[in-house]
Amino acid sequence: MIRIGIGGWTFEPWRGVFYPADLKQKDELSFASRALKTIEINGTYYSSFKPDSWRKWRDETPDGFVFTVKGSRFTTNRRVLAEAGESIERFMGQGMSELGDKLGPIFWQFAPTKKFDPQDFGAFLALLPKTLDGKPLRHAVEVRHDSFSDPAFAALLRAHDVACVLADHATYPEIADLTAGFAYLRLQTGSDDIDTAYKAKDLDLWAARMAAMARGEEPEGLSKADPATKAKASPRDVFAFVIHEGKVRAPAAAQALQARVDG
Repeated sequence: MIRIGIGGWTFEPWRGVFYPADLKQKDELSFASRALKTIEINGTYYSSFKPDSWRKWRDETPDGFVFTVKGSRFTTNRRVLAEAGESIERFMGQGMSELGDKLGPIFWQFAPTKKFDPQDFGAFLALLPKTLDGKPLRHAVEVRHDSFSDPAFAALLRAHDVACVLADHATYPEIADLTAGFAYLRLQTGSDDIDTAYKAKDLDLWAARMAAMARGEEPEGLSKADPATKAKASPRDVFAFVIHEGKVRAPAAAQALQARVDG
């Protein structure tokens, strides 16, 4: 399954562009989750939510819809990642299991200044829980320092079955290694000057790359941390999010990409 979406659903500039102008704010999630197949919950990076909120989000979205959840900054923005155990437990215990089958991958974003320390990063990966209330969990990491373009980083991710977020970004490293049973992309170079954020040829290119990943293939033309190691040739779920500066056209880009991969 290839699911393409946006970051969050509350964004005033989407009114009259993505959302109908007369749509009530309380109905935005319901509308967005029927126009897209996934949404990245970004508010969890800054604060926690009560179980009632998670249940409300579950109940407002249709069957088959999937959320991904951004890990807490209090977990990732620390000098020693190996000491993040208590923070991870607190984050995982806030009630997200209420999403049930609508809980998708959890992705952990690291600061651009965070450098790759194999021992410490490996200890962090070992802390990530494999299940939550009996449900298997999937994790992805978004790293933004060039030092992670290292075969040892990809090897650690493969060992822990953790995905590396493939970032389409102007300055962050492009790391396209497929290290887990799913792929996670964040497309961040779009422009609000284009109705679909990306030009048609670029949408075609990204759609083809996602289709290749879903088939179990490695797309050509992307940089890897470990070019010498090929990913396992097995089908995988793909989650992709359009999150560019301004992001007014992000929903249109996500819908255009979804239409391409769905054929």
